[in-house]
Amino acid sequence: MLVGIAAGSRREAGVTEAELGPAAREHSWRRLGEETFDLVVVGGGVVGAGTALDAATRGLRVALVEARDLASGTSSRSSKLFHGGLRYLEQLEFGLVREALRERELMLTRLAPHLVKPVSFLYPLTHRVWERPYTAAGLFLYDTMGGARSVPGQKHLTRAGALRMVPALKRDSLIGGIRYYDAQSDDARHTMTVARTAAHYGAVVRTSTQVVEFLREADRVSGVRVRDVEDGRETQIHANAVINCTGVWTDELQRLSGSRGRFRVQASKGVHIVVPRDRIVSESGLILRTEKSVLFVIPWRNHWIVGTTDTEWNLDLAHPAATEHDIDYILEHVNSVLATPLKHEDIEGVYAGLRPLLAGESEETSKLSREHAVARVAPGLVAIAGGKYTTYRVMAADAVDAAAVDLPVRAQPSITDKVPLLGADGYHALVNQADHLAAQHGLHPYRVRHLLDRYGSLVHEVLALAEGKPELLRPIEHAPDYLAVEAVYAVSHEGALHLEDVLARRTRISIEYPHRGVDCALQVAMLMAQVLGWSDETVTHEVEVYNARVAAERDSQTQPSDEAADARRASAPEARARLTEPVG
Repeated sequence: MLVGIAAGSRREAGVTEAELGPAAREHSWRRLGEETFDLVVVGGGVVGAGTALDAATRGLRVALVEARDLASGTSSRSSKLFHGGLRYLEQLEFGLVREALRERELMLTRLAPHLVKPVSFLYPLTHRVWERPYTAAGLFLYDTMGGARSVPGQKHLTRAGALRMVPALKRDSLIGGIRYYDAQSDDARHTMTVARTAAHYGAVVRTSTQVVEFLREADRVSGVRVRDVEDGRETQIHANAVINCTGVWTDELQRLSGSRGRFRVQASKGVHIVVPRDRIVSESGLILRTEKSVLFVIPWRNHWIVGTTDTEWNLDLAHPAATEHDIDYILEHVNSVLATPLKHEDIEGVYAGLRPLLAGESEETSKLSREHAVARVAPGLVAIAGGKYTTYRVMAADAVDAAAVDLPVRAQPSITDKVPLLGADGYHALVNQADHLAAQHGLHPYRVRHLLDRYGSLVHEVLALAEGKPELLRPIEHAPDYLAVEAVYAVSHEGALHLEDVLARRTRISIEYPHRGVDCALQVAMLMAQVLGWSDETVTHEVEVYNARVAAERDSQTQPSDEAADARRASAPEARARLTEPVG
């Protein structure tokens, strides 16, 4: 009933439930200040978005606030895999692997088949006698735990067979190989879609909304004060409980709340590089052992993503910087097996993200726990941290369960394993109808399939924006993988407020093109201006801020140390200039 009431109030305001555009933003601000919520979720990464969805589909009144943009932290900078974590089998973390494989299966088949796709990897064998049976046993466990239901099982290859699959490998770099499957997704798109699905079920979802204070009644947390970092307005959000889903910012928000945390979060930096698809001739991704962890070579549309590193990070949490050393580390390890080595000039994009690891006794971040922890740190305040992107839905359910003790109503069990994300329903039928849809809109069928894998059945909403505006169905100049209408839709429906939001997260232009978005920044800003009502001065400012970000990132990637790279990256202005520390 509560979900229906919330949805009805949005319809009366002329706002579509899942729409996160300018009209919805203003309506949401009023609701934050006027209503009392069961839960306020702080943090717009995948765990926060998943928690809002979990709570809303249980019939709870929920608000989600994010200081920056959806997925602006770790959830847009991952390896973009939904995977069980093959290497965790070696660490005997069978429960974590089984749980992750179940989540992968749900995403592929029921919850997000438009966003999550199977991807194959070759595991090169380098030792005779023992390695093939040892690895095969691990992959057999992987398959039987849930890995081979909607993806093929392992396939053993001779050296000649492996080289036919991956001609880019040096002949002497392997004695054979085993192919296995995992799944991948555009992490930022997936997180944003989870948040929109939460809004569809009645959650208030609002970005650029920073928590600046915790409200208290006696000894319990009773809500938060938030600031709109776009215009400086403040309001109080009253709630029965607050859930801290801020990832690497967990400790910062705990200090702001005045409550003592039950666990500590250590940030671990992971760096990836993006190179053109033709630089590595291969039909499959690769997984390579390193002295510390593993290195992935992951197919990514017309590119390869290669990474990752795993090093402790204690500097700026919002803008982790890749160093020259990080990039050299990746190149050195991947080049050890490639017949034609990658060079610095081959790199199209670089990104660095922070994993929120639960701090343990070991100082080596690659050995810290990927398990998640949930704690009720004070009456009315729950914190959750750790975990893997793949298991976000399980983490979200645990967080809501932990907060249930502070709710005046009995929380229903979690049902998100039965709730497809927006765009999933009807997706498979539309794939079969792609040629017809393409002819209807004057597009190439390949383009329609690309749109379907980004929007699913929401593709009709996207294409509707171009009715009577054929220019919106043309590719963005200097970023032809994307149509102009996608930039408009990112603002009108997906909550993008700044140029960075569109170029770095709603699309991945910032890592997929050597210019990193600079060459198309003005065109995209002009498209956004049509929806947001920007003046010429605002358009110029947005372009300048974005270009400064790219210049600072490029500069940081030539520095020898984290400290030097962090200083260069921090020199760029914030797109959201009113943000204050700590960021909640």
